[in-house]
Order: sequence, then structure tokens, then C-alpha cells
Amino acid sequence: MANTKRELFLKRRLRVRNKLKASANGRLRLSVHRSSKNISVQLIDDASGVTLAAASTLEKGLGFVGKNNVEASAAVGRAIAERAKAAGIEACYFDRGGFLFHGKIKALADAAREGGLKF
Repeated sequence: MANTKRELFLKRRLRVRNKLKASANGRLRLSVHRSSKNISVQLIDDASGVTLAAASTLEKGLGFVGKNNVEASAAVGRAIAERAKAAGIEACYFDRGGFLFHGKIKALADAAREGGLKF
């Protein structure tokens, strides 16, 4: 029986997250969520279960409300990098979830790296 697209996504997401947890060593997790209209990212401390910084295209200050394209993803990546610096965070793990690492996800990761985050 063939798996549905959603089941394949969930299997990919669990596989990525389990690999991160196995080698986390207390580092933070940069979690990405992409919908059809927006993209959001959070810096999460899994040990205490707290979100330390977040950025999204839903914020009016970024100017990309309701847009989910490569330029919006890069703007969100730059925003999370500067917020992480303000919070004193330099290194994290990149949790792409079940999303493939190309296009919007890759643009976000590259912009966050250029902003100073190491992963």
C-alpha cells in the first residue's frame, strides 16, 4: 500500500529530529516551518522546552506578510540571525523538519549563516 504525501512528510520529520536529538549535546535547535503562504523559524532549547527567538513572514516589520518565496525566506533567515545574536546565541542545529533542503529552506539557512549563526 502506498504511503500518502503527509505520511512520508511525517516520517522524514521524525527521522531528521531523531538524528538531531541523538547528537544534540545540549545545543539549540533552529526549527523551520513552511506553509503555502508563510514561513517561520524558531530557536528552541529542548532541555527546558523554551523558545528563545523566533521570526516569521507574519511579522509586518519584515514586509512579507502572506508571501512565501525565496526572498521572504532569506529575510526571515537574516532576522533570526540578528535576534539570535541579540540573545547571545552563536551555534545551533538546523532542523528542517520534513522539508527538503532546497529552495526556500536553503535560502533561509544560507541567510542565517551569513548573519552569523553556525550550524
